[in-house]
Amino acid sequence: MADKKVLHPSIISRGLVVTGDMVSDGEIQVDGRVQGDVQCASLVIGITGEVMGEVRTASLRLHGQLTGQVNAESVFLAATARMVGDVYHQSLAIEPGAFLQGMCRRNDEEAKPQAIAAPVEVPAAAEAAETPPLVAGKPIRGLMGVAS
Repeated sequence: MADKKVLHPSIISRGLVVTGDMVSDGEIQVDGRVQGDVQCASLVIGITGEVMGEVRTASLRLHGQLTGQVNAESVFLAATARMVGDVYHQSLAIEPGAFLQGMCRRNDEEAKPQAIAAPVEVPAAAEAAETPPLVAGKPIRGLMGVAS
């Protein structure tokens, strides 16, 4: 026989409350309540499920409630989902009707940090007219947008 390790999903049933952090190599399905951080390969939060804590997973399917930061490769928020917290993801799908309050930011491992822009040089005439110098990334009074 092959030495293939079969991982069965761990299920937190409706009515069960788990207080503390959870770590699994496989899938966790939450239909009850988890008060703590969750780290696993795949997390499914059912319609009756609720997680309050940080989530780190490859795949998140949210049908219930989640309060806390999410760091996942793939995130799916169903129409019944209620998410309060920041989401760091590679892929994000949100069905109409889902509630999301927080920041969403794509994690591109290949993306490199942007170089810091050099200061903008101000001509001497501008200084004589008492015009404040332009600085990259700072808004200009009276104009919409940002100077760059």
